[in-house]
Amino acid sequence: MKLLKRIGSLTIIGSMLIGFTNCSNKGDSSATGWKYNDEKWGGFEKKDFTEQATGPNLVLIEGGTFSMGQTEEDVMFEHNNFPRRVTVSSFYMDETEVTNLHYKEYVYWMSRVFGADNPEIVRAIRPDTLVWREELGYNEPFVEYYFTYPAYDNYPVVGVTWEQAMQYSEWRSDRVNEMMLIKNGYLENNNEQANEDNFNTEAYTTGKYIGATKNTKQSKNANSEDGTGESNPNLSMSDGILLPDYRLPTEAEWEYAALALAGQTEEGGEEVVANRKIYPWDGPSTRYQKRNGFQGDFLANFKRGRGDNMGIANALNDNAEITAPVYANMPNDFGLYNMAGNVSEWVMDVYRPITFADAEDFNPFRGNVFMEKVTDEDGNLVDLDSMGRVQYQIQKDEELVERRNYKVADARNYADGDTTSNVVYGYGSSTLISDKARVYKGGSWNDRAYWLSPGTRRFLNQDQASSEIGFRCAMSRMGSVGGQHFKEGKKAKKENAKNRKY
Repeated sequence: MKLLKRIGSLTIIGSMLIGFTNCSNKGDSSATGWKYNDEKWGGFEKKDFTEQATGPNLVLIEGGTFSMGQTEEDVMFEHNNFPRRVTVSSFYMDETEVTNLHYKEYVYWMSRVFGADNPEIVRAIRPDTLVWREELGYNEPFVEYYFTYPAYDNYPVVGVTWEQAMQYSEWRSDRVNEMMLIKNGYLENNNEQANEDNFNTEAYTTGKYIGATKNTKQSKNANSEDGTGESNPNLSMSDGILLPDYRLPTEAEWEYAALALAGQTEEGGEEVVANRKIYPWDGPSTRYQKRNGFQGDFLANFKRGRGDNMGIANALNDNAEITAPVYANMPNDFGLYNMAGNVSEWVMDVYRPITFADAEDFNPFRGNVFMEKVTDEDGNLVDLDSMGRVQYQIQKDEELVERRNYKVADARNYADGDTTSNVVYGYGSSTLISDKARVYKGGSWNDRAYWLSPGTRRFLNQDQASSEIGFRCAMSRMGSVGGQHFKEGKKAKKENAKNRKY
């Protein structure tokens, strides 16, 4: 009898478990059995979400392990880039460098929104066209026309500082997300935005900006992005419609994307990491090796030697005396154009001679300044700043005493002057290296082939610009490392690259 009772109890429990399992398949919680998206059961929302959308001009870069650092002989004798193995998370990268046309759209929008009352904001974002001037060279046509004349629209923008590139990335994030909301029916198009009354992603998700609302959708899981409990009728990042920020790539991301090791083997393998590519393409030569109509053509826009920027008339090497259109030359195996030559590119990192001792091996990056949103005494966000953005401040070090993972908010000069680094940086006295020195990567139209190797690195102050430096944006990948359609898309891009006429 006891055995029968026990069997009966197990049968009931088994039935309940089967019921919970079946419920979870019908949109109920697999943890509690409670119903999702039902007011009767509390209304907790489970989003109908598959994967992160790909933003305009972006290519998904599947992350992985690679050997970061120099592959060429250290001819500069800087000893600042010893090879080391690191892992990079999946992320997105612009297919091309940011063009003059892209940047002119930015200047136009800023002029329309801020120009009447805050012309200084517009002046501060314009490229420095004087970077083309040389004391013993005649480049005045480029000073006057490179950024303005439509023949250069699809050429990379130059004369942009690291700071300006970061500001452009922030602006682009807002414009892309604003368009996502308009296309999905949550905002009306509003061309009357002016001064601080303009769409900003964080201002919108925190309820500080409402705009021309077409359809409100309050998330039931959280009233506001900052968790203060303020009423917010807008979408939040948890709805899966808005995209993460556009930004500059880290040095590790840029180098990994430029090398494109994924194209060397279908299955991956230790030999791919160990064999070390010199350039974004296979082989030690800067010329196209296959026997077809492209054999012998240069694979990048660079300077062959003193006085030779493009070759001989009627037989030009790369068809460019300065920069070239952003789709010139062949893409690498990730589908990225001009990851060597054309223009060098800003990355996020603060420059230091990187060593094994002071670099993480997972997503290495130097330049963190950890921030927090500014709130009032009640914990609510303060008013937006003069540009309509949420205000931030650097975290206080004394508030980090109990933290285990980081102890300082400004980590740009981490390990400077201690026994790990054995160096003290005296900016302006003993070295040009400071917390404002930023890394740029890749050779330019005016560089020798040595700088085309993705492992090479240089630095420039973040408020300075050059006719040889441009940039492209990146975006973090949320969720799966490859994405549902990644392999099909990668195969299609490789086929397109083979069939494209260069």
